[in-house]
Order: sequence, then structure tokens, then C-alpha cells
Amino acid sequence: MKLSSFDFELPDELVAKYPAKERDESRLMVVHRDTGKIEHKVFKDVINYFDEGDVMVFNNTKVFPARLFGKKEKTGANIEVFLLRELNHDARLWDVLVDPARKIRVGNKLYFTDEDEMEALIAEVVDNTTSRGRTIRFLFDGTDDEFNRDLFKLGKTPLPKYINRDAEPIDRERYQTIYAKEIGAVAAPTAGLHFSHHLMKRFELLGVDFAELTLHIGLGTFRNIEVEDLSKHKMDAEYFKIEQKAADIVNQAKKAKKRICTVGTTCVRSVESAVSADMYLKQAEGWTNKFIYPPYDFQISNAMITNFHLPKSSLVIMICAFGGYDLIMKAYEEAIKEKYRFFSYGDAMLIL
Repeated sequence: MKLSSFDFELPDELVAKYPAKERDESRLMVVHRDTGKIEHKVFKDVINYFDEGDVMVFNNTKVFPARLFGKKEKTGANIEVFLLRELNHDARLWDVLVDPARKIRVGNKLYFTDEDEMEALIAEVVDNTTSRGRTIRFLFDGTDDEFNRDLFKLGKTPLPKYINRDAEPIDRERYQTIYAKEIGAVAAPTAGLHFSHHLMKRFELLGVDFAELTLHIGLGTFRNIEVEDLSKHKMDAEYFKIEQKAADIVNQAKKAKKRICTVGTTCVRSVESAVSADMYLKQAEGWTNKFIYPPYDFQISNAMITNFHLPKSSLVIMICAFGGYDLIMKAYEEAIKEKYRFFSYGDAMLIL
């Protein structure tokens, strides 16, 4: 299939700028692959489609405040640094994007302070990587907990540009899943944003098992696909980890022919990057640049929860691979007609 097959008209007003008032009260579209039926529900109704022994697979990555605003040494020029990923933990080396790039050179020191200038992080530029890319080293002698404390105090929530507003205090809580643990993502696994503590407890009482994995989402998630031939597109690599405990939970459910629901496209990419020779989930850790597009034979998950994605994105292409191109395009047409909210803070879809 070609990239142009995944284009559609999306009115700007349907891109959600703020989350629903309550996590589990966003809208939910339920798409049945076997019959083609489409239902309109509230997200907390999702529990009605699962039974004891089914499994929910969650991505427990935690978004860190990757956008830092500071000043350049000596000149005091305002600069913005977007932290992409940590390159060397012990040396505190980071791969970053800088703006304005022309003013930031190797050897420059960068100062990041809070409003009262009582707290500060200092970094030195040690290498150029691309026109906007740099490698920086944080000059910090404290513990990891102290570094993370300062980073979370000084940084801003890295909202995707499509939301088209500055980060606000509400985003610190709501652009984060309630089960986030492993710090390392610059974007939230947004399908998980709909789960509340109350809904999670109801799933536990029902006997649904939870399996956690980690995939640290990078900016590549939002990168435009520039080629018409999808087989030519290369995804940015992202770090993922699946522990044996999670693999055992998933495999037990697969053997029992239970429902295995991956919560979000990041979970799908992770489990499909760790399929054993006998088509079960295996323990794995490393980097994945897996790009899933139709046709694709999914080995692990037989249900998925996802948000509504942007036209011609790698995410909507994966959803079409999972749900079937014609059915998902029909569902998206109906979502636009019914004014569902799209993207990170938008509504959800359950594909069965």
C-alpha cells in the first residue's frame, strides 16, 4: 500500500488541546473486526469487553520534562534545549536538539534556572551531531535522584507540536499514565492516559491480568513519512525491554486462547519485536525500529486500545494493519462525522 492511501481530511478543531475532565470518561469507539460493527461508548465501558484471564499489556515508560529553557554563558542569549535521549548515564551525556542552533557551539556552557534562579542545571556542549542536534554533558555531581528532581523542577512537559499550545501545570499529571515508572520517554503512550485508578481496580477485581513492558518513546513517533512506498520508510530506533514475568503472563493467556489487549501502538511494536520461533512472547531488551504496515500477521495481541491518529502517520498505518484497512478507514470517517477528539489528548478506540 502507498502512503497516500492513509490520507484523510481532519478538521483542526478535532485535534484535542486538553484532556477530558476525567481520564476514563473520554469517548470510546469499539470496532469489531469479525462483524464490522462499530459501537460508541464511554471509555470506562471498556471493561465490559474483557473476562477473567484476559491480559492487558501496558507500557510503563515515564515522560520526563524534556524541554529546557535557559541562557548561554557570557552572552545571556535565550536558548531552548530538547532532550532526546541519554547517551551515557554515568557521564550524563545527552543527545539534544537546540534552538537557535546557530548560536550554540561546541564548548558553550548552558545555564538552566527556575524563576527565582535558586535551582540550576549547567550543561556543556561537547559535539555537533546535525544542523540542530548537539551532544551535551550535564555538569552535575549529585545522585540520580537529585538530578531527576532538578530536571523535573526545571523542565517543561514536552507536548507534541500538534497540540499547539504551551505546557501548563495540568500537563505534568495528565500527560502521564497513572502506572508510569521507568523514566525515559519524550512522549506519552497516550492510549494509556484513559486508565484511572478506579478502572484499573475494577479490572483487577474482574481477574484481568496486567503485563508491563517498557518502550521509551522518542520524537520519531511524530516524524513525517516522506516516501510514498511504505517499504522504504525507516523508523527511528527506540529502546524497549520485556521482562520474563511479562512474557509468562502473556504466553499463559495465549495458550488459554484468552484476549491479549495491547494498550497503545508502542506496546504492539514492542511485543512484535520479541516474538520467539514458536510464535510466543520472549524476554527481550534492546532497540527496535519496527515499522508495521499492511499486510502484517500479528502474532501476540488479538485486541488493541489506541487513540485516533493523524493522517499519513505511522500510527494510523499500524492501526489499519491491525484492524483492516477498509474497516478502520470507515471507522475514522465515522469518528470525524461524530466529532471524536483526535491525537494525544483525544478519545480512544478499542479494536476487537
